[in-house]
Amino acid sequence: MQVVVRDNNVDQALKVLKKKMQREGIFREMKLRRSYEKPSERRAREKAEALRRARKLERKRLEREGF
Repeated sequence: MQVVVRDNNVDQALKVLKKKMQREGIFREMKLRRSYEKPSERRAREKAEALRRARKLERKRLEREGF
């Protein structure tokens, strides 16, 4: 990942870098890797995330169709 610093504006470059890292999911990945996660906990978390995504997509689909 690369960010260009323009006019010695490091604060702006850091802001852009953080936004890129957030979009890529790096912060989330670091948080998950901070401590060990049992395989059963990992499966449960992934299943819950998938359900959340599916419900969100269904809500958006219904909203688009006007229900």
